[in-house]
Amino acid sequence: MRLQGNLALKSTDIADANTKVEGVVKCLNRSFYNESAMGRYLVVGSWGKNTAVAPPSDVDLFFILPDDIHHRSASWVGNKQSQLLQLVRNAVAVTYPQTRIRGDGQVVVIGFNSIEIEVVPAFVAQGGGFITCDTNDGGRWKLVNPLGEAIALDQVDASFNGNVRKITRILKQWKRHCNVPIKSFHIEQLVSEALARMNWGGNGEFWFDWIVRDVFLHMISRADGGFFMPGNPSEWVELGNGWQSKAISAYQRAFKACEYEYQNMNISAGIEWQKIFGNAVPETVI
Repeated sequence: MRLQGNLALKSTDIADANTKVEGVVKCLNRSFYNESAMGRYLVVGSWGKNTAVAPPSDVDLFFILPDDIHHRSASWVGNKQSQLLQLVRNAVAVTYPQTRIRGDGQVVVIGFNSIEIEVVPAFVAQGGGFITCDTNDGGRWKLVNPLGEAIALDQVDASFNGNVRKITRILKQWKRHCNVPIKSFHIEQLVSEALARMNWGGNGEFWFDWIVRDVFLHMISRADGGFFMPGNPSEWVELGNGWQSKAISAYQRAFKACEYEYQNMNISAGIEWQKIFGNAVPETVI
C-alpha cells in the first residue's frame, strides 16, 4: 500500500533524530549526574509507540532527574513546576547556546533546525510510573505511565493485526494535512475503539477504505466524550469537540470515495481521498 510507504519514516530522519536525542541525553546526564552517558531516558509519544509519520516534527523523551531535586523543589516559592522547566532549560543551554530552547507547559522544547526534541523532566514514582510537571494554572505534579500506555497499545494493535498503528498513522496525516486540532494519542484511542466496533477492523489493507471511513464515523459520535488513559486508569481525558466539524467533512468525503470505488471510478475516488490526506495518497486508492 503506497500510502503506508509514503508515511514511513525515512532512514535519514531516524538517524538525525537519534543523533539529536543522543546529544540531548548526554548533555542532561553531564549536568545532573556529572557523566556523559546514554541512560536515564525514555523515548515516548509517537516515536516511542511507533506511530510517527514522515516528515517528523518532534521527538518526545522523558529524562529521569535525581530524586533530590524533587525533594528540594518542595522549598521553592511560586510555580515549582515552571522553575523545574527552567532548571532543565538552563542545563540544555550550556551545550546548545545558539539553539532556540523554551519551556512549554510540561516540556522543554529544543528547536533544532531539522527536528524538535521535547524533554519531559521526570522523577521515578513509588509504585510505578513517573512524576512529571505541568506549569499551567499555577503548577501541579502529574503521575503518568508511558510504559503502560505503550503496552496497552501493543496489546490492542496485536488484536487487530497491526491495524491500530497503521490507521493511526493514516489519520495523523489527515490531522496534519487538514490542520485538525486533535491530539495524536486521542487518535490512537479513537482508532482502537472504532476497530473494536466493526466486523472488519482486523482485515487486511484491501479493506482500509471502509475502515478509515468508519473510523471517522466513530470519531464524530465521540465528540465531547472522554476516556480513561490506557496504562493509567485513574486519569480521565476529555476529547473536546474542536475537531468534530473536520471529522464530519472527512467522513463525507471518505463515504463518497468508497462509493466511487464501488463503481470502479478510481480517479474520482482518489480525488476525494486526496482532499482528506493530500498527495501522500495515490490518485487511485488509499
